[in-house]
Amino acid sequence: MIKFREVTELMLLVALIFACHASKKVTDPLLPAFDIEGHRGCRGLMPENTIPAMMKALELGVTTLEMDAVITKDKQVILSHEPFFNHEITTGPDGRNITEQEERNLNIYKMTYAQTQTYDVGLKPHPRFPNQQRLKATKPLLREVIENVEAYHKLKDGAEVFYNIETKTQPATDNKYHPAPEEFVKTLMNVIHDAKISDRVIIQSFDFRTLQVLHKRYPAMKTAALIEEYDKRALEEQLKALGFTPTIYSPAYSLVTPELVAKCHQLGIKVIPWTVNDIASIDKMKAAGVDGIISDYPDLLTNKP
Repeated sequence: MIKFREVTELMLLVALIFACHASKKVTDPLLPAFDIEGHRGCRGLMPENTIPAMMKALELGVTTLEMDAVITKDKQVILSHEPFFNHEITTGPDGRNITEQEERNLNIYKMTYAQTQTYDVGLKPHPRFPNQQRLKATKPLLREVIENVEAYHKLKDGAEVFYNIETKTQPATDNKYHPAPEEFVKTLMNVIHDAKISDRVIIQSFDFRTLQVLHKRYPAMKTAALIEEYDKRALEEQLKALGFTPTIYSPAYSLVTPELVAKCHQLGIKVIPWTVNDIASIDKMKAAGVDGIISDYPDLLTNKP
């Protein structure tokens, strides 16, 4: 016969397990207590979305590497903020600067990976980031980035870093500049699963369709809802449009208020705004209670040269 004391202890154990499961969204031990994310690696210091930018961000002590993913004609996942070669950062195969008028014709989805490697994205001085170091660089494979990052941490015996990967999709350009959401997500997840890092990956997007595919097909994946500055919908409306509760709510930092942060925390959602590039704004975000910050200058958050 089971004694009353044993029943009581069993009930307490069940209650404890349930409580831990229910609070996992807020206290997930895998997520950094305060997440320092290097935007496109560290765009203010190194050419964006390149391996040198990621390695520099690691040296600075970020906890998460933020990056953008696009897909080539031969189904390779590479890092790029646009699904084409942006004129601000690109030098063509002939050494000539790409112009704004021709950039959208340089469609990465219509190029093989080998073709993308003939364009340089590190030598042209960036008009908005004068302190960015200039060096020869190409848009790397996501697989290659992960290999370099993981090797760095094994060599340095450091803490494992997270990856925050943005899917660069929108309804108007499906099958023109990128695959439709189902194929995009599957192609991206194949790389992540092959690298065995899925527990340290966040998938973020302004395009809620890709997040919805992830939630349906890969429910264990962490997701971040990106919110544009011009999106004036209430939090409740945005979450209704998404259709589920994301791991992270990631708005333009100008939208952040203590009230918004409190609402998200009540729902078990972390708040990590973008892109916060000066000390005053960083201090304001911290005072509002955010759970992390995405910055082009992660050195401002880590205090490392």
